Amino acid sequence: MILTSPSFNDGEAIPRKFTCEGGNINPELLIQNVPRGAKSLALIMHDPDEPREGGFTHWVAWNISPETGVIKQESVPPGSREGLHSKGGSGYVGPCPPPGHGAHCYEFRLYAVDATFDLPETTGRKELEAALEGHVMERALLTGIYERPAEG
Repeated sequence: MILTSPSFNDGEAIPRKFTCEGGNINPELLIQNVPRGAKSLALIMHDPDEPREGGFTHWVAWNISPETGVIKQESVPPGSREGLHSKGGSGYVGPCPPPGHGAHCYEFRLYAVDATFDLPETTGRKELEAALEGHVMERALLTGIYERPAEG
């Protein structure tokens, strides 16, 4: 399975429009080679470089149709569910590392799973990861970088 974006290459900078300093909208994501037999996809966008314990989760979505080839910019795939990001709301919240703290990595993790999940809207990253245990058929990773210069 492959996860890419036309907005940035793996390991390169995420454009400002997808961050807290821009439009705070999700980038377009392209999904290829979903394994046969997958019942759904799950997506977690996470910043492991955030100094708080466990990092910072920016987006949690599950029950994405395995036929989904594109998650369009500023959208959620039809029929999918979104959970809570680390700020306590649902949906996408863009990269926003502390100014002057260096570049942070943002991992878009995509999972092909053999099930769908009846999870509440209060589901966060840890709860989704627990639900995924034993159901993951394949994984894909896309990493973007973002840095905010020191204020001054």
